[in-house]
Amino acid sequence: MQATTRSSSRPRKAFPFHILVFLVPAALIYTLFMVYPLIDSLRLSLFTNTGSGDVFVGLRNYVTLLTDDLWSPRFWGALRNNLIFFLIHTLVQNPIGLLLAALLSSRYLFGRGVYRTIYFLPTMLSVVLVGFIWQLILSPLWGISKGFLGFFGLGSLFRPWLGLETSALIVLSLISVWQFIGIPMMLFYTTLIGIPDELIEAATVDGANQWQIFWRIKFPLILPVIGIVEILTFVGNFNAFDLIYVVEGALASPNYSTDIMGTLFFRTFFGQQLQLGNPTMGATVAGMMFFVILIGVLLYTFVWQRRVTTYEL
Repeated sequence: MQATTRSSSRPRKAFPFHILVFLVPAALIYTLFMVYPLIDSLRLSLFTNTGSGDVFVGLRNYVTLLTDDLWSPRFWGALRNNLIFFLIHTLVQNPIGLLLAALLSSRYLFGRGVYRTIYFLPTMLSVVLVGFIWQLILSPLWGISKGFLGFFGLGSLFRPWLGLETSALIVLSLISVWQFIGIPMMLFYTTLIGIPDELIEAATVDGANQWQIFWRIKFPLILPVIGIVEILTFVGNFNAFDLIYVVEGALASPNYSTDIMGTLFFRTFFGQQLQLGNPTMGATVAGMMFFVILIGVLLYTFVWQRRVTTYEL
């Protein structure tokens, strides 16, 4: 009886309404500019414009995009190029970012603040500026790359890389890697410096060298961050558009060899040159971009996170 009286006499905690002051404005802005356009784009992809109004056609636009002789080559080509774009970032950008982070986190490195600034500086540059600069550098007419290679006796290796179908996409991917390598580097770096010094000191006392300390102590501890970096890279690459548009234009020259999902969406929705835009098919391309990203995020959630959890256990 006394326990009941005591529990009932406890004052109830008031609902923290002050939290809503911070959450509601952000939620409204996000819903208005992100959630609503996404839902409306998915809705629009289920309709077609007949001239007199929109007519509901269900999934017919998606079938057309995937199988039609006019649409499917452009879609599958853009998807393939987007996968190549993502793989280059995964295999080049993220490992180098991890390597730079490991070097910067070393207690024996002098002037690490200067190096952090230098590596992260390209990330703050405008993509338009980056594309224009690299066009000047790689131009076969007035670029400095040919003279630079010639200085080292490698002038015969120079090619108009941005004008060749076999190399344009790879070169643009590497330019993007150069610009954004600071992001995974900083994510890895902040995780590495957060590892307790006691673990490192204990391993050093046990006779482990720096290589063993990194792979057997530090690397397992940063596996969750590696997964986060990978999924951020995946989402960012499948939303990419600006660099290729700046350097190669809406047609993703040469001969659509640099065409990715973002440029295909822009060209389809808004049109280009003498081709009118097709909003319903453009929304269909946007819907496919959404589903591809969703599948990637789900695979990360149900495959990578479970493997990391099992590894930690």
